[in-house]
Amino acid sequence: MPQLVLASASPRRRELLDQIGVIYRVCPVDIDETPQRGEAARDYVERLARAKAQAGFRASGGREPALGSDTTVVIDGTILGKPVDEEDAVGTLMRLSGQTHQVMTGVAVADGEQCLSRVVITEVCFIQFDKQRAHAYWRTGEPADKAGSYGIQGLGAVLVESISGSYSSVVGLPLAETASLLEYFDIGVWQNGGAQ
Repeated sequence: MPQLVLASASPRRRELLDQIGVIYRVCPVDIDETPQRGEAARDYVERLARAKAQAGFRASGGREPALGSDTTVVIDGTILGKPVDEEDAVGTLMRLSGQTHQVMTGVAVADGEQCLSRVVITEVCFIQFDKQRAHAYWRTGEPADKAGSYGIQGLGAVLVESISGSYSSVVGLPLAETASLLEYFDIGVWQNGGAQ
C-alpha cells in the first residue's frame, strides 16, 4: 500500500521516485504558479513545492503524506518558465546559449501537521549554439513542456557542457534531499527494489 502521495503529473518525477524505490500513488494538483511581485526565484520554487504538497495532502483525503516539487530555470535573476510557443522557446534557448544558468528545484513533504521543504540549486553551463540548432531542437517536441525550454535527461543533453550540483534536481527532483525528507516522515526508499 502506498505511503506517499505524489502531487504531480510529471513523468520525470515518477521515474525518479521509482529509481529510488519509493512506493507512492499519483494525485496531481492544480495551483496558481504565477510568481509574486518581487519574489526571488528560490522563494518562488519553495513556495510552489510547499503549496503542491499541502494541496496534494488535502486532495488525497489526508491519509498519507504528500510530496510536492517545482523546478525553474533562472538566468541573471530572471525566472524562465515553460515556453508558450516556438519563438518563446528559441528566445530562451538563445539566452542560455554559451551561458551558465541556475536550475532551482524545491521539494516539500506535508502531512497536515507540518510541511518540510528544501531548495536545491544547480549550475548548468550550455555550449554555444545558433538559432538553427535551437529551432531544430524545438521541432523534436521535447522543449514544449520544460522549464527553460530544455530537458537535460533527453535530447537537450547535447546542449549541456557541464553541471555543478545535483543532476536529479535538474531533471525535476533532488533525490538525496527527497530521501532525507521522506525519512523524516518514516517513508522508506528502496521499498520496491528500485527501477524495474
